[in-house]
Amino acid sequence: MGKLALLMMLCSIQATAAGDTALPEFTIVGLVDNQQFMYYDSNVKEAIPKAEWMEIAEDKNYWDTETQRFRGAQQRFRAMIANVMKAFEQTQGLHTLQRMLGCNWDEATGATDGFWQYGYDGNNFLTLDVKNMQWNASVPQASSFALKWNHNPVQLESEKLHLREECTDWLKKYVSYGRSTLERRGTAALTLLLTCSFLHTVQLFRPEMSLFQKDSSSPVVCHATGFFPHGINVTWQRDREEVHEEVKQGETLPNGDGTFQITSRLTVKPEDLKNHTYTCIVQHKSLEKELNKSK
Repeated sequence: MGKLALLMMLCSIQATAAGDTALPEFTIVGLVDNQQFMYYDSNVKEAIPKAEWMEIAEDKNYWDTETQRFRGAQQRFRAMIANVMKAFEQTQGLHTLQRMLGCNWDEATGATDGFWQYGYDGNNFLTLDVKNMQWNASVPQASSFALKWNHNPVQLESEKLHLREECTDWLKKYVSYGRSTLERRGTAALTLLLTCSFLHTVQLFRPEMSLFQKDSSSPVVCHATGFFPHGINVTWQRDREEVHEEVKQGETLPNGDGTFQITSRLTVKPEDLKNHTYTCIVQHKSLEKELNKSK
């Protein structure tokens, strides 16, 4: 048999708006030479064999171990896509993070090589230069990831070990399990493909708004609370004309439940308040229409 190619991991993680709850949050599919041999998703909650030769070769302990490993991968990918979305200044919508890693093994010569890369929304994001063991950013938003990973020698050494030793060992093992089946398919180039996808729900929370004044000499206070994500726009109008003077905008502060709050104060003379209509307007991603209250 000639050169054997192992594509060890192709992972995709998706962030969507809330509501697509029927799809599993995380899915992994394993293929050898286009033949599915294993499957995992967060609804099934366990790794299971999908080829007879894999079911015969490995016992329950193996699948229990794989289940725990895939659950860990699910948590890591959830954290990473959140950071990637932050780098792109995105808070909602459909987004996909993919990881592809693998190795090649020439059975005749024993030569091996490998590859490891990430994609985001269908474009290259990060690529590992395996020869020099250095991460290269494909887009500006990936630069901080590359810088951090390149300054982590423990992580780089682990990735080097995985590509140059562990990956090849896995390839040889899986090929030995399914060799007769794979040879019957009449190909000398074998590919092991693991695909995983992650569906992440980004839930939006609408702000609750209040407008009040302690007494006639105090500022008019506009308060919005209970909203998520963080970004919000609070403005003032006088008789439908924007007001910027005498407005003191507070910082957006966290609530204890993961949502946020903000306070905006407008200083206005009692006679102006009597003769004009002052309106506070709140705009947020969770709102189809802006909120407003007048005094």
